[in-house]
Amino acid sequence: MASNYSFDVVSEVDMQEVDNAVNQALKEISQRYDFKGSKTELVLGEDEIRISSDDEFKLNAVVEILRSKFVKRGLSVKALDLGKVEKGSLGTVRQVGKIVKGISKEKAKEIVSDIKNSKIKVQAQIMDNQVRVSGKDKDDLQAAINLLKGKDYNVALQFTNYR
Repeated sequence: MASNYSFDVVSEVDMQEVDNAVNQALKEISQRYDFKGSKTELVLGEDEIRISSDDEFKLNAVVEILRSKFVKRGLSVKALDLGKVEKGSLGTVRQVGKIVKGISKEKAKEIVSDIKNSKIKVQAQIMDNQVRVSGKDKDDLQAAINLLKGKDYNVALQFTNYR
């Protein structure tokens, strides 16, 4: 049997789950005593979440609430790339979190080089914002998946299209 097997390494985010996580975080913030009377906001944009609050302490608390809701919804916290904290008007602070979709070219090159350096008998190629790994043996593909799971690329990786 000389057929080839393959899988794709992708970084996808279910935006409906992100919306659910933001709504759950807003609900928890509205019910918590330490946020009563504060000007705390969470706004979901096209591919970003804008967070604003009265001070940096409350902003960090909102970020932790949002991260916990991401985990509960089955989303990776690596899918949320937080920017730096900025000063807003009237003493408020704000922060923008980008939602990371797809694998950047630099990360894809790093993934391909790690696979090649591992001496596993598979081929890896970059296709747009994903990496396709192919080989003749399913065990080699499993070894490549385990290799990638063991490394941290600061991107939420999923393995799809396994055939």
